[in-house]
Amino acid sequence: MAVNKVPVLKRCRSLGMDPVYLGIDKKSKRQLVRANKKISEYGLQLREKQKAKFIYGVLEKPFRNLFARAQKMQGMAGENLMILLELRLDNVIFRLGYARTRREARQIVDHKHVLVNGKCVNIPSYTVKPGDVIEIREKSKSSQRYKDILAVTEGRLVPEWLEADHDNLKGVVKNAPTRENIEVPVNEMLIVELYSK
Repeated sequence: MAVNKVPVLKRCRSLGMDPVYLGIDKKSKRQLVRANKKISEYGLQLREKQKAKFIYGVLEKPFRNLFARAQKMQGMAGENLMILLELRLDNVIFRLGYARTRREARQIVDHKHVLVNGKCVNIPSYTVKPGDVIEIREKSKSSQRYKDILAVTEGRLVPEWLEADHDNLKGVVKNAPTRENIEVPVNEMLIVELYSK
């Protein structure tokens, strides 16, 4: 399995985004210094795609496949892409507050700690559907790890399209998110333009 080992703060700096979107509270003290270069239209489009891939932890091939799926769905391809990214199982675990970062959420799913509708799912890219019940398996619920995670993520707001029960480490997908519910600094229209070339 391919793993992205890029230093997070360095990558955030180069993409011009805040590490908070990744669930990281650290701030980089360094400033990105660029010679007065004007970024081309292609450069802007590429940066938006890289931003989306980096935030959700998706590599190029799966990202392209998701985009192909988004184009076949009804509605606008860009919005569909963001909704599909948001409905990934690792992202839902992160949004429910059962992981500090999306990378940690991915590891939790990989290690078979997550049940979807009572069945163990260890595929981080699994797309959840409205009505799905997502929970941490019984054996893992009592571990110190989840107590520590909940202590850190307690103040994090759970999006309105999800319902979280922190006492039982359980969550329900009430409905699919709309673009307004997805607070990610990505201009998906630029990604659509990039792929339609």
